[in-house]
Amino acid sequence: MALPPPSTAGCVWITGASSGIGAALALELARRGYRIAASARGADDLDALAGRAAPAAIACFPLDVTDHGAVLETAAAIEGQCGPILGAVFCAGTFRPIAADGFDAEAALKQVAVNLGGVIHPLEPLLAAMLARGSGHIAIVASLTSHFGLPRAGVYGGTKAALVNLAEALHVECRGRGVTVQVVNPGFVETLLTARNDFPMPFLVPVEKAATIIADGLAGERFEIAFPWQMAWATRLLALLPRRLAFAITRRMVRR
Repeated sequence: MALPPPSTAGCVWITGASSGIGAALALELARRGYRIAASARGADDLDALAGRAAPAAIACFPLDVTDHGAVLETAAAIEGQCGPILGAVFCAGTFRPIAADGFDAEAALKQVAVNLGGVIHPLEPLLAAMLARGSGHIAIVASLTSHFGLPRAGVYGGTKAALVNLAEALHVECRGRGVTVQVVNPGFVETLLTARNDFPMPFLVPVEKAATIIADGLAGERFEIAFPWQMAWATRLLALLPRRLAFAITRRMVRR
């Protein structure tokens, strides 16, 4: 089932909403009439986001998604202030290139904590509430890097591959119980995170366009929202190739 239509009796919770895809999606869904509960660590950034939308369209709930107790408290606070969480889009994420040379375990585990833990923590209260209610919509933002391991992005892609696997399992478990689970697999989107990259990014998508694509996908029935189509097909093809050939292709991405 698609994301329910806008309702004054509930809201859509978006994590990672202070910048990038999360912020753009919050504004796009608010423009479409949804009441948004926006979470991120930066309270000032959230206030600035709310100021760009119609009055009362976006309620701010500062949150570190790696803090399990804080996530539970925030979920309860959102439902107390904004009504039932009709849908949720988990956009919180971080990226830092990590190469084999000088592999940094602390930086790697930070990506695991934010990208993977930042979805697992809010799933606990949301799944319990939605399954008990018999309705709800959850979208998990992963990445097209989940399709095949890319140089210097192995940790990031690994967390995103785990999210895809998790979403696939939950989609089947929740099917027929009124709760929809989708996965969002973007390619390169013009955000602060991708601005760190020092290599050409093919088919780079403006963040506002990405938000429109995701919002349209939430209104549809497909499990996977993947874009741009050129990169989606390229990464799928890479995963289908014999590994010897796929490695020959990805080896060209390694800077000597």
